[in-house]
Amino acid sequence: MSRLPPRPSSPWPRVLLTVLGLGLLALVVHTIFGEHGYLALRQQEKELERLELQIKRLEEENRRLAAEVEALKSDPQAIERVAREELKLARPGEKVITLPPEGQGASGAGEKKK
Repeated sequence: MSRLPPRPSSPWPRVLLTVLGLGLLALVVHTIFGEHGYLALRQQEKELERLELQIKRLEEENRRLAAEVEALKSDPQAIERVAREELKLARPGEKVITLPPEGQGASGAGEKKK
């Protein structure tokens, strides 16, 4: 019996597996890091949560301001409070004393800013 010399194996299966492996790797990388991948989706979800929270805060502020508007339209005490606090108005015979903002004490009143 004579032995036949080994037939050279074809490189195609190895090339095909390498190409498929690289293609699969590229697909996984794109799925995770791509423009519409997993990481981009997580970032968009966080942005959505932040915007929803901001919307809730703004809606609450709108409700508060609407209530203040209604009070200013109908409540004389609310009108007087705004006149005293924001416009620094006083009744006849009263004196208005304005204090410096917090953080500026008597020691900083005479100093010049550089």
